[in-house]
Amino acid sequence: MVSDMAADGKQSKETKKISIWLRLALLLVLVLLAFIGGTMAGYGGLGGLNPFDALKWSTWQHIIDLVEKKT
Repeated sequence: MVSDMAADGKQSKETKKISIWLRLALLLVLVLLAFIGGTMAGYGGLGGLNPFDALKWSTWQHIIDLVEKKT
């Protein structure tokens, strides 16, 4: 049976590199999903609007215009 463990009981460098990149990719995906879910919950749940409108570019453009508006 082939194992990921080297003779001294530690993982090989190649296995560590793969798992680090996999962990980073998974973290990125989870952060993106949390951002999308939080945006939809805030826009739909707290704002009382359609949650899927939070994903439209026009909504974000409106927010950008509000932030950049000079008084």
